Amino acid sequence: MKIIKRSGSESQFDMEKIISAVIRANDSVAETERMSKEQIAVIAANMRTICEGMNRALSVEEIQDLVENQIMNQRAFSVARNYITYRYKRALVRKSNSTDEQILSLLEFDNEEVKQENSNKNPAVNSVQRDYMAGEVSKDITKRFLLPSDIVEAHEKGLIHFHDADYFAQHMHNCCLVNLDDMLENGTVISETMIEKPHSFSTACNVATQAVAQIASSQYGGQSISLSHLVPFVQVSREKYRKEVAYEFAQSGIEADEETINKVAELRVQKEVKQGVQMIQYQVITLMTTNGQAPFITIFMYLNEVPEGRTRDDLAMVIEEVLKQRIQGIKNEKGVYITPAFPKLIYVLEEDNIHEDSKYWYLTRLAAECTAKRMVPDYISEKIMFENKVDKNGEGHCYPCMGCRSFLTPYVDPVTNEPKYYGRFNQGVVTVNLVDVACSSQGDMDKFWKIFDERLELCHRALVCRHERLEGTPSDVAPILWQHGALARLKKGETIDKLLHDGYSTISLGYAGLCECVRYMTGKSHTDPSATPFALKVMQHMNDACSEWKAEHNVDFSLYGTPLESTTYKFAKCLQKRFGLIPGVTDKNYITNSYHVHVTENIDAFEKLKFEAQFQKLSPGGAISYVEVPNMQQNLDAVLSVMQYIYDNIMYAELNTKSDFCQVCGYTGEIQIVEEDGKLIWECPNCGNHDQDKMNVARRTCGYIGTQFWNQGRTQEIKERVLHL
Repeated sequence: MKIIKRSGSESQFDMEKIISAVIRANDSVAETERMSKEQIAVIAANMRTICEGMNRALSVEEIQDLVENQIMNQRAFSVARNYITYRYKRALVRKSNSTDEQILSLLEFDNEEVKQENSNKNPAVNSVQRDYMAGEVSKDITKRFLLPSDIVEAHEKGLIHFHDADYFAQHMHNCCLVNLDDMLENGTVISETMIEKPHSFSTACNVATQAVAQIASSQYGGQSISLSHLVPFVQVSREKYRKEVAYEFAQSGIEADEETINKVAELRVQKEVKQGVQMIQYQVITLMTTNGQAPFITIFMYLNEVPEGRTRDDLAMVIEEVLKQRIQGIKNEKGVYITPAFPKLIYVLEEDNIHEDSKYWYLTRLAAECTAKRMVPDYISEKIMFENKVDKNGEGHCYPCMGCRSFLTPYVDPVTNEPKYYGRFNQGVVTVNLVDVACSSQGDMDKFWKIFDERLELCHRALVCRHERLEGTPSDVAPILWQHGALARLKKGETIDKLLHDGYSTISLGYAGLCECVRYMTGKSHTDPSATPFALKVMQHMNDACSEWKAEHNVDFSLYGTPLESTTYKFAKCLQKRFGLIPGVTDKNYITNSYHVHVTENIDAFEKLKFEAQFQKLSPGGAISYVEVPNMQQNLDAVLSVMQYIYDNIMYAELNTKSDFCQVCGYTGEIQIVEEDGKLIWECPNCGNHDQDKMNVARRTCGYIGTQFWNQGRTQEIKERVLHL
């Protein structure tokens, strides 16, 4: 059994230390008020039973809380008082400099919590450590100076979660849709170097990847680019090659008609498209941003985003190449092709590609093959998105999310009266823990709504703090974003304030644990027809709150289905500390993301997607649904059936497959999760390898693929997922 020390490092559970601390507190009081040896033995026995029953490593603070409770249970109040006083004095000493131990343990690769905080960051790498060190300082400043104490307390208790506090000290925003079209067509500046409009497709791809890296270093969330912004440069290359080929034939004394020249030129175009796509894939994976990871980038593939004819056919050619290269994968250090985490791919399902007799059905079939092998692309239904994303003019629109699931709300430019999405962004997220609201109410409905409103007001105030932190930010803090086209073309010294209001950008109220919340309040799963209305009422209540805040501040508050990567474990631990183990509610080391059906609930893929669609519609700030499937590489027709169902029923969804590799024995398939000494670890089913440094595991955790492993809460959630197909 393990414990997590205050520094974040992991240590073996030692009952003798607990007994020793109790004995010291016991000896510090008058003999008449001391506990007997038998009472201390009872405390030790109870502690062992409780700790082993938690099925996870407890923190030192959690263990000390349990010790306090056990001393009180023995009615040894003087002993308990001295024990509490000693804890308080030690806490004051630590508080005088709260970051030292965290940073030192991080530098020595000994911080277990940081190791598992982000499934796409390697904490042993210097640049990642530097980012984490800065993050610890930022969190400390945020808690002590930048946020009201009640918001900090609510965050630490797990009532709410103030996301990305490790970046809050700086004036940085969350995620964005890059206006790559503006940057390429009108030129940009990268690292104080003028970049003019590219003269070929491959150059456009190179500029795009350099811009992506710079943008990733200027914000902390995901970004998305569209292939439709790159595809005009295919024609630029085509025209260049036609001139070159004609010149070469003439210089060689070879007579060639226009048809022959065009055929040769087209071969060169196809080669350049292949090289350009390869450049994007490999540069995105190998570039490292200032936060020590590859850019969190999504590539959007939407045929209907460009006009019919040559441009759309060129876009189809680029999409085909992207899918083919992702199917192949990338080589790991052993030279074996594996599944990369980025770039994330989104493929839009539309009338031109969803039916077998559609013009671009071949692309959809290729996308199905890619999903079966590499877990991407994810799928947006143009049909359903047109219904869900309607602007003030009554027109539906289809556009990408920013990263894994954060969606902008519809916006019409007041000057041009035209819809605008690229160049917009999200200001940040604060999440309410719905499970805690339910448990705090003790099942009383009136009390539930009262507590819910109190927690929403905490989130409201926390979100206003995020918004106000960005107000007054000069464009100079991130020139590529605010001055050189990625998001805007502001002047030097000009603030970004006008981009924070009037619906141009969004700010997100996140929510988590709807499943467990409903189960506590109704005794049933939210999939039960008698419990679903309550679940929908909870969703609507949050949307109503966002509408009120929007009217009050002229800021676009929007409801967001929080993905919860590491926070799922934090929330679960806080719930267990506050309410104990409640079957079906707090007895897991994770809580369910957003509105999702619980991972252990048996439900088929089509029923799950249909059920979750109604909740996705009520999450305008972002949401994604998934179905868990086995190896589908030999059953593409089933994958296509799910894709066609997505098109008709839900806006945004994905299929989760498994794609792992053991570097020790060469096994390919599913690396398993097993329990050893009270801890969940990864194990090759073929050779028993447990070394995470010698295996490549890719799992979808929060809308995107993680490859650096996860904390114990998320690992348990992955282990317990049932198949939906």
